[in-house]
Amino acid sequence: MALLIRELQRSAKGSGANDEDWWRLVFDTDTKRLYVEHEWQHTEVREAGHSGQGKERVEIPDYLTQAGQTAGHRELWLLIQTLFREAH
Repeated sequence: MALLIRELQRSAKGSGANDEDWWRLVFDTDTKRLYVEHEWQHTEVREAGHSGQGKERVEIPDYLTQAGQTAGHRELWLLIQTLFREAH
């Protein structure tokens, strides 16, 4: 399976690299599926180092209609506009 991946946004909360989120635009060349992948790794210092990590696939329309427009949303909108821009 070949995946074409472009990072849309990366965010870190706090000063450590142990509380991060990543959003990537992914195209699976085998299944011809385009989606946004959200990956996270969080460590709660107040909860004795309890950590959570994971990945989820988000459909493009669902991602674009999420509350709160982020840098990742803007990046994806720009990519979509570029695809449909007419040559002048």
